Amino acid sequence: MSGNDNPGNFANRPKEDVQSAAQKGGSASAGGFASMDPDKQLRGEMSLAEKLDKIRSPKLQNQRETAVVLSAIEGTLEEQKCQFTPAGYFAALLALLKQSIPAKGPINKELATTVVYLLDLVTSHVQANLLRSKFSEIFLSLAPASTPTNVEASLLRSSIGCLESLLVAQDAPAWALPPTQEGPRRAITRLLTLAVDHRPKVRKRAQDAITQILKNPPPSPALDHPAADMCAHAAMQSLGDLAASSAGQRNDFKAHRQNEEHTPGLMHALQLVKTIAVASGGWPSRKMEPLCSILMDISKSSNQYLTRAAFDVFEMMFARMANESSSTKLPRLMEALWELRPSQHDSQLLPPWIAVLSRGYDVSAQVSPGEVFQKLPEGFEAISQFLASRSHNIRMSASECLISLLANCIPFNVIIEPSVQDEKVLERLAKLSNALLAVKYQAAWMEVFHVFSALFAAFKWRSRTITNDILITIGALRGNESFTGKKEADVVLGHAIEAVGPEALLELLPLNLSGLSAAQPGRAWLLPILRDHISNTDLSHFRSEFVPLSESMYQRILSSHESEKSMQTKIFETLVQQIWATLPGYCFLPLDLQTAFDQSLAELLSNLLYKQTALRVDVCKGLHTLVESNQQLLAVEDTEAETLLLRRITKADAQANLNHLSIFAGNLLSVLFNVYGQTLPQFRGHILQCINAYLSITRADELSETFARVTSLLESALGTEFSQPQAATQTQKQPLSERMPPQSHTLMDLVITMAIYLPPSAHPALFSLAALILPQTADPQLQKKAYKLLSRLAISPAGVLALEERNADLQTLLLGNASSATPPCRHDRLVTLSTVINRLPSTDLHFIPSILSEAVISVKEVNEKARTAAFDLLVLMAKKMSEGGNISQSKIPHMASDSPDVQANLEEFFTMVSAGLVGSTPHMVSASITALTRILYEFHGQISNSTIEDMIETLGLFLTSASREIVRSVLGFVKVAIISLPATIVQPQLGTLIPGLMSWSKEHKAHFRAKIKHILERAIRRFGYEEINKSTPEDGQKFLANIRKTKERAKQKRAHNANGDTDEGRKGKNKGTFASEYDAAIQSSSDEDDDASSEDGNGKERRIGERAYIMEDEDMPLDLLDRRTLGNISSSKPTRPQQPKKSRGKLNIDGKLVVGTGGSDEEDVDAMAIDFSESGRTTDGKEVSLEGGINAYVDAIRGRDAVQRGRGGRLKFSNKREKPRDKDAMDVDEETTTRSERPAGAVKVGSPANGTKRGEAASGRGRLSGKKFDPKKQRKGLGMAKVSGGRVVKGDGKMQKKKVVGGR
Repeated sequence: MSGNDNPGNFANRPKEDVQSAAQKGGSASAGGFASMDPDKQLRGEMSLAEKLDKIRSPKLQNQRETAVVLSAIEGTLEEQKCQFTPAGYFAALLALLKQSIPAKGPINKELATTVVYLLDLVTSHVQANLLRSKFSEIFLSLAPASTPTNVEASLLRSSIGCLESLLVAQDAPAWALPPTQEGPRRAITRLLTLAVDHRPKVRKRAQDAITQILKNPPPSPALDHPAADMCAHAAMQSLGDLAASSAGQRNDFKAHRQNEEHTPGLMHALQLVKTIAVASGGWPSRKMEPLCSILMDISKSSNQYLTRAAFDVFEMMFARMANESSSTKLPRLMEALWELRPSQHDSQLLPPWIAVLSRGYDVSAQVSPGEVFQKLPEGFEAISQFLASRSHNIRMSASECLISLLANCIPFNVIIEPSVQDEKVLERLAKLSNALLAVKYQAAWMEVFHVFSALFAAFKWRSRTITNDILITIGALRGNESFTGKKEADVVLGHAIEAVGPEALLELLPLNLSGLSAAQPGRAWLLPILRDHISNTDLSHFRSEFVPLSESMYQRILSSHESEKSMQTKIFETLVQQIWATLPGYCFLPLDLQTAFDQSLAELLSNLLYKQTALRVDVCKGLHTLVESNQQLLAVEDTEAETLLLRRITKADAQANLNHLSIFAGNLLSVLFNVYGQTLPQFRGHILQCINAYLSITRADELSETFARVTSLLESALGTEFSQPQAATQTQKQPLSERMPPQSHTLMDLVITMAIYLPPSAHPALFSLAALILPQTADPQLQKKAYKLLSRLAISPAGVLALEERNADLQTLLLGNASSATPPCRHDRLVTLSTVINRLPSTDLHFIPSILSEAVISVKEVNEKARTAAFDLLVLMAKKMSEGGNISQSKIPHMASDSPDVQANLEEFFTMVSAGLVGSTPHMVSASITALTRILYEFHGQISNSTIEDMIETLGLFLTSASREIVRSVLGFVKVAIISLPATIVQPQLGTLIPGLMSWSKEHKAHFRAKIKHILERAIRRFGYEEINKSTPEDGQKFLANIRKTKERAKQKRAHNANGDTDEGRKGKNKGTFASEYDAAIQSSSDEDDDASSEDGNGKERRIGERAYIMEDEDMPLDLLDRRTLGNISSSKPTRPQQPKKSRGKLNIDGKLVVGTGGSDEEDVDAMAIDFSESGRTTDGKEVSLEGGINAYVDAIRGRDAVQRGRGGRLKFSNKREKPRDKDAMDVDEETTTRSERPAGAVKVGSPANGTKRGEAASGRGRLSGKKFDPKKQRKGLGMAKVSGGRVVKGDGKMQKKKVVGGR
């Protein structure tokens, strides 16, 4: 090797030379990777110099060897005085390739990996003729490195890249060589083998290489790459072999594991097929039919991933064939699919085949819509035959396919301007659809109804005459009471109404509401369907059909009132309301608006608004829809053809409709104004919307006249109300919900609505009106409306100009009325201030500090809307200050006239807000801190770090304040600082903030403890536990440790849940002594609770899986091999159920139960004890009697401890425990008596001394013996035994004297 003068051979060179060359090449150059174009980095379009520059500056250890080799090569080229060209690198790397991968002998893996990697980078930049000349040499050298066996993935990927560059450079004669010779076909065969390798990165790299090769065919007249057929054949053969092996073992249970082993191979083979389909523009035409057959076989697999992968291949093939270059393959693919038509009863293969066919028709309709539409009936008829199948999946797939055909295969021009041939095709499709209502398709009628809905949606108005048979049949089915598909039939009829219109439908299915008879059944059920689906039809039909019908129904209502037929009256009233509910649908883009909406109709609607209050909503919606629908059509950006297709009306027609409606706008507004004044406030919303719509189309002269009349009425009403403020409230004694508002409020609402449509000449009157109302504090609602009037002007362009022109006057007006603003108008005043600030000129920045205090104090408002408006105003003022300018402090109220001007900027604004920190009240200080927090969060990136540090240091001192209100605001500031501010600024301040927080960590009021815990959690997450622990004082260490342990427990619990280690039984109530789960989580931080491995986050519940109990029968041992054994395993310790001790009662000679016979024998008494509970005993072992059970029930429902329902139906529990009644009445002194001295029929009474429950002696909860139980007598004493002579019977049968209380 020493005599080898190849410039790339440095194996025999001195080590010093290699290191010197490495140092030369390893230095960073000026054009390194950091200086590259970012766009090139994103696109991967890096030049060779940029790639090598990246290698020269390695960042990882495994990249340094590549840098050393590159440096040595460049040093050799420099010594040989060769330029650093791709050809020079290529020649040097070829020499190194022979050394690293010898023809005989082992491969030098380290050197080979580096050399092949560099060769991969260089070959893509080498000229194609040089690569073609060196193909055999490189291919033979790379042969050992491109064999999947015993070769690392990194070396394989680089070898694949080299082969890709070589194969892309080959010409047509080279591709013509057979695979037996050393040519491109043999190389691509090796790539096909690597494309199904088990290693993902190798497989992906090989598939990308095949894609690039097939996408770059050599110049030739052929459409496909010369190797496309060979790649398709190899991939299809591999896929077919794997599919056959998998199918042969599909039904063999023993070979299930072997079948699973074939699944990854099938997935890899399908991915390879998909790659070839993407690269070759679909699939080679001659290989389509076999591929479709294999894919259809795979798609019926039970493995959903295989089925999805097969469909992805079909989808990719269709997507690639949608372009013009590959569209010629589409007919052949469709023919292949039709030839593979499965059996009609194949429930596994038919659904996927139908789905693929549907996608094929969709793509074909995009390529050649006219041709596909002409052939659509044949495909429709073939698919519709599958609706007769017994399989529900087949029927569903067939119906979805038919819906797709109707939605995607009918072009727009067929609907807009159909030819004679197109009309015949539509008629044939309608006949085929009508045939689906035959008896043999009855099982699929629900699916057929979905097809009908798609049919009407696709045919639109062209279905008016050709679908009559369908509508008649569906109408007959819907009218049948026993028909179960009424909901689906209603959907079909709704789509039919949208398509053919209500007039055509009612000709076939009349309502028959005028004269009901058996021959002509009524169809009142059609009215709700008509209401929901009428649109874009003739308004004249409503006048001719429904208006007379409504009048006849109304006459029946009047006649029914005379005869007092309340039920019939209600029916007719409902029909009238349903009839007029269809008016908004008729008013949506009517086709004949200019002829149907005339003076008579306008008068009719006006009379209804005045007289029929129940119909006002529908009439107002109809009038509003007339204007709004035409305005929306003018606003859309669709073409005329699309607009005509959707709504059968052009934009020019819509503008003409609006012009026609503007003729009636003045009179309609007068009517609506009057009706608005007669309506209660809670029912005015729809009227105001209608007024707003007609104001938008009213001519300017009429609008000015209307505004003048309204303002004159408003001024007179204001004069009356201001002079007599108590008159209106004294005269109205109705409830608030039934009370009409003052006339000034009604007129003010109308002025606010009109404001955005008024011409500039009317704006001075608006400002004068606002100036008149704002100082009046007697009526807060009227003042609120005045502020709303000013802010509403900003909506219209003319109003914006008026606000800009009168900005100075508005500033004076708002400042002058600041003291008279009432709390209800706070939100609207702040919005008005924002409107003024938004258009404030740079010369009037003194207005900002003039209103700053009001904005700051408003952040503490109770009203949420007012608080939000205050925050928005602060942000807006800060933005205005950041734009720069001068602030004339002499113009600020309460400032000296000789105050100097200051420069406007953000830091100056922060200084202004900070002035509130020295406020005299905690409320003002708290508001200033909250305001600073909001603007700091918004603008912390635009102010200096020193300002932020001073702010944190200053506000941190307020943590020592005694006012909770101030501290609550500081907590919000600290939270914002920790979350959003840079860590380099906040971290030095932790020593001040953390002790201040810990000083309030034991405070529970106002949720201080929870807030501080949350802040510390966020701080730990950002700065680390150790950093926070260093700043925490000693008395807060326990609290901080609890936070850490709680997080660890939660993490462990999530890990258990992620592993499926959960148990529903663990969600039970904790048995701790804490008042809430939160207190338990906070305070249970002792070492005992934390170190216990059998406890969860609350320290009370056992973890699942640590203990289990087996419940075993005494007679039969447990069979652990039985599946039912799991039912005998419990996570809680089982208890043996106690068998109730039954006792028999005595019977007399008649067979009747004898209670209390007067015997003194205890055995007799015990024999007569009756068990009324499941076990016959209480929890402490004492027997429960009937008397005690009834008294316990009375105590439970009427006692002091009983559960009661409070306000709103909520359950209330008493915390006061009831004392035993005998403690207040008497103290019992024990006296010994014999058992025989106990009187017959005496009641056993337990006492606390004998182990009974508290209060049991007082309530007489002993056994019943002797006397017969009388509920009426017993209820009075609530179970207490009645004795005479100062005696009471104790539970042990001994007689005791009672102690006299109160001297008795």
